[in-house]
Amino acid sequence: MNFILDILGLSNLSFSEFLWISFGTFGQLIFFSRWIVQWFYSEKNKSSVIPIAFWWCSLIGGIITLIYAYHIGSFPFMLAQAIGIIVYLRNLLLIYKSQYERN
Repeated sequence: MNFILDILGLSNLSFSEFLWISFGTFGQLIFFSRWIVQWFYSEKNKSSVIPIAFWWCSLIGGIITLIYAYHIGSFPFMLAQAIGIIVYLRNLLLIYKSQYERN
């Protein structure tokens, strides 16, 4: 395990720092997974599709990443995530509103 941490440059971290790095990485992985979700749905439908899951991955990954950005004190990182979260929430509200109106 130490060999892998050395390669990644993480061997000199405290346990708390390692947990925060893991938390931030987890957020980024969720955020990245939205592209995999979108690709899968588009291939399935043989057309470019942005499914609801794309927006949920964006929102959850964005919130986790915003928390991490706050922890490391990166204002540009926080600003980018906060603006994105507004967009993701708005898209989810529009989607659910249109579904509600159809029923």
